[in-house]
Amino acid sequence: MPTSSPANGATQASPKDAELSVAPFEPIEQLRAHEYVAEQIRRQIGLHVVSVGGALPSERELSAMFGVGRATVQAAVRLLEAERIVETRRGRHGGTFVVAHGEDDIAKDYLLVRLRRDRDRIKQAVVFRRTVDMLAAGLAAKQRTAEELEQIRLAHTRTAEAETDVSFMAHDTEFHLAIARAAHNAFVYDAVEQMRLALNDAITALPESKAWRGRTVKEHAAILDAIAAGREHDAAEAIRRHVTATEKSINALLAAL
Repeated sequence: MPTSSPANGATQASPKDAELSVAPFEPIEQLRAHEYVAEQIRRQIGLHVVSVGGALPSERELSAMFGVGRATVQAAVRLLEAERIVETRRGRHGGTFVVAHGEDDIAKDYLLVRLRRDRDRIKQAVVFRRTVDMLAAGLAAKQRTAEELEQIRLAHTRTAEAETDVSFMAHDTEFHLAIARAAHNAFVYDAVEQMRLALNDAITALPESKAWRGRTVKEHAAILDAIAAGREHDAAEAIRRHVTATEKSINALLAAL
């Protein structure tokens, strides 16, 4: 007996054909617990929440923070030690400390390796940063609260008063993240944070000077003034000039590697 055809004349696919037409699922790679902990610590170091030369919380504190056992924390620290991101010191004043690249030749070598490895990604981040930072500044000028403006102003003051390169970098990051928070858009904030992390190694490797820091503070002041006055276009333009100067320095650095 012949099989009836569909009313519209279309040929029905066999179960076997249907199975072949479905795109295969990809296996999901899940980080093991210690890799997740290491990545979170890298993130905090990259954003200068824990400054260069500063100590990480104790194993007990990290265990409580991440909800894992101390063995997991120890495994995470070993990963970071292998990358020369942190070092563990024994004794009365011991602990786990963020390595200062300027004082550690091995850490410098690792930094250069990461820069060469991530060269294309850094170049892409530099281009995207200009767009997302301009958007953040414009939105902040329009939507910031008085409290958020005060946080931006405080970060600017701290940057201007910083006495070391380490504290300057930390407060510079604080300034840009404060602007991103004032944009009142979670996607914009996440993008700004990701750009800071993607460019952290490159910015760290740039030669520091009083002239460079002075120029940065003046550029921050122009951004702050525009946001305080609610001038969206001026805020976006001020931050464009600021990030373009850094962009030129990073591109020169990458070209020299």
